[in-house]
Amino acid sequence: MPTLEPEQLTIREMREEETPIVLELLKDGFKDTENRLILYVLTRPLALLLMAVVSSGLRFFLNSFVVALVLPVLLTVVALKLLLWRSPDLRHLHAYYSAGQRGLWVAVYDEDDVCGCVALEPCGGEPRTAELKRLAVNRWYRRSGVGRSLLSFLEAHARAQGFKFLVAQVSVVTKAAIGLFESTGYNMSGGRRWLGYTIQQEFSKEL
Repeated sequence: MPTLEPEQLTIREMREEETPIVLELLKDGFKDTENRLILYVLTRPLALLLMAVVSSGLRFFLNSFVVALVLPVLLTVVALKLLLWRSPDLRHLHAYYSAGQRGLWVAVYDEDDVCGCVALEPCGGEPRTAELKRLAVNRWYRRSGVGRSLLSFLEAHARAQGFKFLVAQVSVVTKAAIGLFESTGYNMSGGRRWLGYTIQQEFSKEL
């Protein structure tokens, strides 16, 4: 964890030419999160039971015991990866967040080192509510205050835009992110479940 000089850290809108850098930053975070989430899901008792049932059924159609055992796990992993990457904003990052009241900002250290990012998107159907998205920090800069600075910046921007509530969807395996939101006044307001287990928590805060 580096020691940062606060005056060297600036937050500004992402430039179009910085899209590949930000995508790599997000993918790095996704890789950590999705691997832990997949392991979390695959080790839930009900998931293990379902895969065992499917595996037993496949043994009647397949000659290989190993294939029958591994195939349900592989199919579950593929399904989870497709679900996690089903995000329209990632295909056209700059164009997506340049529309309407959306926005994507980067944290830049020492004028040229993009070390983090965060995005804002209004919640459709929920007036005066916006969603905090794509909060990510380069692994070298984690636990140095960059994430907290991005969060504080986004809250101030959302407030200035007239939003009253800010929500964020957080994976249950990202303990650092959960700790950040809990320590800055966010409360858990919902979640997303799979096979009866919570895999994503929703945090909200009144600005």
